[in-house]
Amino acid sequence: MAVQHPLELANGCCDDDGHSLRTGTLWSCVAHIITAVIGSGVLSLAWSTAQLGWIAGPVSLLCFAIVTYVSAFLLSDCYRSPDPITGTRNYSYMHAVRVNLGKTQTWFCGLLQYVSMYGTGIAYVITTSTSMRAIQRSNCYHREGHKASCEYGDAIYMLLFGAVQILVSQIPDFHNMEWLSVIAAIMSFTYSFIGFGLGVAQVIENGTIKGSIAGVSAATTANKLWLAFEALGDIAFAYPYSIILLEIQDTLKSPPPENKTMKKASMISIFITTFFYLCCGCFGYAAFGNNTPGNLLTGFGFFEPYWLVDLANACVVLHLVGGYQIYSQPVFAFVEGWFSRKFPSSGFVNNFHSFKLPLIRPLHINLFRLCFRTVYVASTTAVAMAFPYFNQVLGVLGALNFWPLAIYFPVEMYFVQKKIGAWTRKWIVLRTFSFACLLITIAGLLGSIEGLISAKLG
Repeated sequence: MAVQHPLELANGCCDDDGHSLRTGTLWSCVAHIITAVIGSGVLSLAWSTAQLGWIAGPVSLLCFAIVTYVSAFLLSDCYRSPDPITGTRNYSYMHAVRVNLGKTQTWFCGLLQYVSMYGTGIAYVITTSTSMRAIQRSNCYHREGHKASCEYGDAIYMLLFGAVQILVSQIPDFHNMEWLSVIAAIMSFTYSFIGFGLGVAQVIENGTIKGSIAGVSAATTANKLWLAFEALGDIAFAYPYSIILLEIQDTLKSPPPENKTMKKASMISIFITTFFYLCCGCFGYAAFGNNTPGNLLTGFGFFEPYWLVDLANACVVLHLVGGYQIYSQPVFAFVEGWFSRKFPSSGFVNNFHSFKLPLIRPLHINLFRLCFRTVYVASTTAVAMAFPYFNQVLGVLGALNFWPLAIYFPVEMYFVQKKIGAWTRKWIVLRTFSFACLLITIAGLLGSIEGLISAKLG
């Protein structure tokens, strides 16, 4: 029997199979992926390249791109079980793990997945406030000179972004936010192009390519290693989207088979994002060398043209309004679905109330949804205000997310799905691949935690 998505019961938009009507195409899927992938992480890549140097930096970006595609390729075949084309749908990452790997691993997966999504929301609050503050500082520097003391707090901007997200979070689910993903994807292209263009212009103005093979020097070898590990964590945060891949795939119509569309969309999206990542990371490092800022658009390596810096940061803000939702909607769906099943007779949990406002179509409000999503957004905002450290937070989240969710579970589910025996050639290759990625995750996590502790104590 087909398993129905919990929220489809509430939304009442199902086909004759008991599933939400799926209208997604290759290009809407690409928009969702780009919105999820090109986020706050791209702004830290120049700094990451600077820590690793001219060889290790670009090579790391390319390697993470390849790893991300392999992960997406393996995972997209797990959308249906037991057959990847005719089997029963697994509408979420956790559902796929439950079907393929059992209940115990599902709990472990769920904990990591939702902690990672929650953490990404925190990172997006930090990034948005940093960009909003950068707009104010940019205008101040333009008026009063580049040596002026233009320092502003970021708490008010975090609160403002949280208020906007409380409103936007009332979008029912993934199936109703294609328009938001398209807008967010356009914004991500815009600020990535601007960051790339400003880097090129700065290199031309300098008349030389800055940087070195070894990257930024540090006081001790240990400090250099910690910074290099933190840089790997930042790159790990910038790429993978495995935790929401199946949720995105669940929006696709078929035929053609969803796994084929998803693989094609992943290839297109990763190619596009890798191009932008290499441009922003490499030209940012070439422009500033050892002085490369942690955030390419808010570290004020660029002062002029101030209006272009303002535009880029405004695009970051608009993009992350959508990006926050991409990572929050699966959490909303899980919690609301669980409460709906646990309390089927509760009017507070299950009833919808209609309101008609002038000039817009009727609003359907669920009181539990309104309260839970408001508390969720408020909590991510509060944690971001307590730990407003951009690079370090991204590194911790990237390392936590990378191996278990982007590598371990996709590989293990692929073994089950394809019935791959132990010690076969494919088994050995994928096990070696998984172990190598585990080592990278451990290094990135250690470096990022050390950086976070140092920033908090400092």
